[in-house]
Amino acid sequence: MVENAIRPITLGRRNWLFTGSERAGRRAAAIQSLLATAKLNGLEPYAWLKDTLEKLPTWPYRQIDELLPLRPITTT
Repeated sequence: MVENAIRPITLGRRNWLFTGSERAGRRAAAIQSLLATAKLNGLEPYAWLKDTLEKLPTWPYRQIDELLPLRPITTT
């Protein structure tokens, strides 16, 4: 199970080895982290990313946290 979870990262390692710069590598890691978080929260990662990128240009900066792929916290 764990092996299957890390397989995409392992297979892509060579592709990401030459990202161009350390900064680009950090960006790639941040995007991968967001996509993994979306998946863990029951969202389809690429649909979430597309929706977020479409909303981002007009989204109020103060509400940027609302775009994160996190499950809403429910209080009982």
